[in-house]
Amino acid sequence: MTKVYPNLNQDIIQSEEFNCGKGGGEAEVVLTVWRKSLLFNGHGFTVFDPKGDLLFRVDNYASESRGEIVLMDANGKPLLTIKRKRLSLSEQWLVYTGECTTGQPLFSVRKNIAPLNKKNLLEITTTGRASRLHVEGSYTRRCCSVLDDTCREVATVKCKELPSGSGAAFGRDVFRLVVEPGFDPARAMAIVILLDQIFKR
Repeated sequence: MTKVYPNLNQDIIQSEEFNCGKGGGEAEVVLTVWRKSLLFNGHGFTVFDPKGDLLFRVDNYASESRGEIVLMDANGKPLLTIKRKRLSLSEQWLVYTGECTTGQPLFSVRKNIAPLNKKNLLEITTTGRASRLHVEGSYTRRCCSVLDDTCREVATVKCKELPSGSGAAFGRDVFRLVVEPGFDPARAMAIVILLDQIFKR
């Protein structure tokens, strides 16, 4: 099998290296996303940085309700908590900083239900800001983009290319998340988690 996590046994890095939760860095970041929890050997997410070091993890994805999902750094520190909004007319989720799920959320995500705009998958609203994001494309094909209100790509989900001559194939459980300069990789990963949750892979 092609190696998904080349440096898993090396020293764990800190998420601050990529300004996670702090607005993003100054260079494009290409992450490898694996739909698997290494801790429980089951459903979840494990995310590696460009060097192959562990960056993010989600270990509680297999809970029965899935009403609350925690995105953690490599050391298990909660970065973002994703909580489904109850009694909403359309499927809507709230994203909070750390473990807090009260007060103002960092941003909210709603499934697009407009019949005349089917290419939009999600609508994302940041609390306290007029700007909005949306997601276009196909998550099931691992080909979609997060766009700002000027239609500039800030993050992209892409199939992971095979190493030349490897003879192995990555399925939909391993893919790339490309985060553009200035956009927070943790927020981008939270959006990926919601795409997976709403569109069921």
